[in-house]
Amino acid sequence: MTLLDAKEYHPEKERRTRVRIVSAMIVLMVLAVAGWLNRFWPQKRIANEFFSALQAQNFAKAYGIYYADPDWQQHPQKHAQYPFPEFMQDWGRGGQWGLVRSYKIYGASNCPGGGSGVVIDLIVNDRAEHAQLYVDKTDKTISSPPCDLEFR
Repeated sequence: MTLLDAKEYHPEKERRTRVRIVSAMIVLMVLAVAGWLNRFWPQKRIANEFFSALQAQNFAKAYGIYYADPDWQQHPQKHAQYPFPEFMQDWGRGGQWGLVRSYKIYGASNCPGGGSGVVIDLIVNDRAEHAQLYVDKTDKTISSPPCDLEFR
Protein backbone atom coordinates (compact mmCIF):
# COMPACT_ATOMS: atom_id res chain seq x y z
CA MET A 1 0.00 0.00 0.00
CA THR A 2 1.40 3.34 -1.01
CA LEU A 3 0.48 6.88 -0.13
CA LEU A 4 -1.66 7.12 -3.22
CA ASP A 5 -3.63 4.04 -2.13
CA ALA A 6 -4.54 5.47 1.32
CA LYS A 7 -8.03 4.86 2.69
CA GLU A 8 -10.58 7.59 2.36
CA TYR A 9 -10.89 9.89 5.40
CA HIS A 10 -14.27 9.77 7.20
CA PRO A 11 -14.55 12.71 9.64
CA GLU A 12 -17.74 11.42 11.28
CA LYS A 13 -16.22 8.04 12.00
CA GLU A 14 -13.15 9.73 13.50
CA ARG A 15 -15.35 12.03 15.61
CA ARG A 16 -17.37 9.07 16.92
CA THR A 17 -14.17 7.26 17.84
CA ARG A 18 -12.86 10.35 19.66
CA VAL A 19 -16.16 10.77 21.53
CA ARG A 20 -16.08 7.12 22.62
CA ILE A 21 -12.52 7.39 23.88
CA VAL A 22 -13.21 10.61 25.82
CA SER A 23 -16.43 9.15 27.25
CA ALA A 24 -14.62 6.00 28.39
CA MET A 25 -11.92 8.13 30.05
CA ILE A 26 -14.53 10.23 31.88
CA VAL A 27 -16.38 7.11 33.09
CA LEU A 28 -13.11 5.61 34.36
CA MET A 29 -12.23 8.84 36.19
CA VAL A 30 -15.68 9.02 37.83
CA LEU A 31 -15.39 5.38 38.92
CA ALA A 32 -11.89 6.00 40.31
CA VAL A 33 -13.09 9.03 42.31
CA ALA A 34 -16.14 7.13 43.61
CA GLY A 35 -13.90 4.22 44.63
CA TRP A 36 -11.48 6.55 46.39
CA LEU A 37 -14.23 8.36 48.30
CA ASN A 38 -15.79 5.05 49.43
CA ARG A 39 -12.58 3.16 50.21
CA PHE A 40 -13.42 2.96 53.93
CA TRP A 41 -17.10 2.08 53.44
CA PRO A 42 -16.88 -1.51 54.84
CA GLN A 43 -15.19 -0.33 58.04
CA LYS A 44 -17.60 2.61 58.43
CA ARG A 45 -20.50 0.17 58.07
CA ILE A 46 -19.11 -2.01 60.88
CA ALA A 47 -18.69 1.03 63.16
CA ASN A 48 -22.23 2.10 62.28
CA GLU A 49 -23.61 -1.34 63.20
CA PHE A 50 -21.65 -1.30 66.47
CA PHE A 51 -22.95 2.10 67.56
CA SER A 52 -26.47 1.29 66.37
CA ALA A 53 -26.44 -1.73 68.69
CA LEU A 54 -25.11 0.43 71.54
CA GLN A 55 -27.79 3.03 70.86
CA ALA A 56 -30.46 0.31 70.98
CA GLN A 57 -28.86 -0.90 74.23
CA ASN A 58 -28.33 -4.31 72.68
CA PHE A 59 -24.95 -4.80 74.33
CA ALA A 60 -24.73 -8.52 73.54
CA LYS A 61 -25.04 -7.77 69.82
CA ALA A 62 -22.52 -4.90 70.13
CA TYR A 63 -20.05 -7.27 71.80
CA GLY A 64 -20.55 -9.75 68.96
CA ILE A 65 -19.84 -6.99 66.42
CA TYR A 66 -16.79 -5.91 68.44
CA TYR A 67 -15.28 -9.36 67.99
CA ALA A 68 -16.92 -10.13 64.63
CA ASP A 69 -18.41 -13.16 66.35
CA PRO A 70 -22.22 -13.16 66.52
CA ASP A 71 -22.17 -16.52 68.37
CA TRP A 72 -19.81 -15.32 71.10
CA GLN A 73 -22.19 -16.55 73.85
CA GLN A 74 -21.55 -20.15 72.76
CA HIS A 75 -17.84 -19.78 73.59
CA PRO A 76 -17.18 -16.78 75.89
CA GLN A 77 -13.80 -18.24 76.92
CA LYS A 78 -12.54 -17.44 73.43
CA HIS A 79 -12.68 -13.72 74.29
CA ALA A 80 -11.18 -13.91 77.78
CA GLN A 81 -8.77 -11.02 77.13
CA TYR A 82 -11.74 -8.59 77.07
CA PRO A 83 -14.71 -10.34 78.74
CA PHE A 84 -18.28 -9.13 78.42
CA PRO A 85 -18.50 -7.62 81.97
CA GLU A 86 -15.44 -5.47 81.22
CA PHE A 87 -16.99 -4.49 77.87
CA MET A 88 -20.13 -3.41 79.75
CA GLN A 89 -18.03 -1.24 82.07
CA ASP A 90 -16.47 0.49 79.07
CA TRP A 91 -19.48 0.75 76.76
CA GLY A 92 -22.49 0.35 79.04
CA ARG A 93 -24.43 2.88 81.10
CA GLY A 94 -21.48 3.80 83.32
CA GLY A 95 -18.87 3.82 80.55
CA GLN A 96 -16.89 6.74 79.21
CA TRP A 97 -19.60 7.67 76.69
CA GLY A 98 -22.61 6.79 78.83
CA LEU A 99 -25.73 5.64 77.04
CA VAL A 100 -25.37 6.34 73.36
CA ARG A 101 -28.27 8.57 72.36
CA SER A 102 -26.77 9.84 69.11
CA TYR A 103 -23.66 9.32 67.05
CA LYS A 104 -22.25 10.46 63.73
CA ILE A 105 -19.30 9.09 61.81
CA TYR A 106 -17.02 12.08 61.39
CA GLY A 107 -14.15 10.57 59.41
CA ALA A 108 -11.98 7.60 58.64
CA SER A 109 -8.31 7.19 57.86
CA ASN A 110 -5.38 4.81 57.93
CA CYS A 111 -2.70 5.08 60.57
CA PRO A 112 0.56 6.64 59.38
CA GLY A 113 2.98 3.90 58.45
CA GLY A 114 0.24 1.54 57.34
CA GLY A 115 -1.48 -1.17 59.30
CA SER A 116 -4.22 -3.66 58.72
CA GLY A 117 -7.11 -1.47 59.79
CA VAL A 118 -8.91 1.84 59.64
CA VAL A 119 -9.41 4.42 62.39
CA ILE A 120 -13.05 5.55 62.50
CA ASP A 121 -13.72 8.88 64.23
CA LEU A 122 -17.21 9.40 65.71
CA ILE A 123 -19.09 12.15 67.49
CA VAL A 124 -21.04 10.51 70.32
CA ASN A 125 -23.89 12.27 72.14
CA ASP A 126 -22.86 15.60 70.55
CA ARG A 127 -19.77 15.77 72.77
CA ALA A 128 -16.72 17.81 71.80
CA GLU A 129 -14.43 14.83 72.46
CA HIS A 130 -14.55 12.27 69.66
CA ALA A 131 -14.63 8.51 70.02
CA GLN A 132 -12.23 6.52 67.87
CA LEU A 133 -12.41 2.87 66.90
CA TYR A 134 -9.96 0.75 64.97
CA VAL A 135 -11.66 -1.67 62.58
CA ASP A 136 -9.34 -4.36 61.29
CA LYS A 137 -9.67 -4.93 57.54
CA THR A 138 -8.80 -8.62 57.65
CA ASP A 139 -10.98 -10.03 60.44
CA LYS A 140 -13.47 -7.11 60.91
CA THR A 141 -12.83 -6.87 64.66
CA ILE A 142 -12.92 -3.60 66.58
CA SER A 143 -10.30 -2.38 69.03
CA SER A 144 -8.66 0.79 70.32
CA PRO A 145 -6.68 2.65 67.66
CA PRO A 146 -2.92 2.02 67.67
CA CYS A 147 -2.26 5.62 66.60
CA ASP A 148 -3.58 9.04 67.54
CA LEU A 149 -5.23 10.82 64.63
CA GLU A 150 -6.86 14.21 64.68
CA PHE A 151 -9.78 14.71 62.33
CA ARG A 152 -10.72 18.27 61.42
